[in-house]
Amino acid sequence: MSMMDWDAYRKQLMAGIGDLKQLSPDTVAGYMTASGAGAKTNHLDAKTRELISLAVAVTTRCDGCIAVHSQQAVKHGASREEIAEALGVAVAMNAGAALVYSARALDAVGKA
Repeated sequence: MSMMDWDAYRKQLMAGIGDLKQLSPDTVAGYMTASGAGAKTNHLDAKTRELISLAVAVTTRCDGCIAVHSQQAVKHGASREEIAEALGVAVAMNAGAALVYSARALDAVGKA
């Protein structure tokens, strides 16, 4: 399996977002407002917010989010062990969602 060049991908992604910002500045501004909302209330520290963001990025399968939030988690002091634990939560949440939807699928099948 070939590994991704995450630094190159981050640069490419930021350039693409820059293009979108020129074409639709309010779209990017709206995202930036939502993205920065947690930092304003500051109930969680930046490292915790980045660990949550990285776990969510995995559950939503967003490579761009993984690229950005993995770098930011490390920048804010997250260790590989802390990142692995957060990713373990993401794995459990995906498994849990599959379990819940399996029960729904059985309900849809009925008692036949």
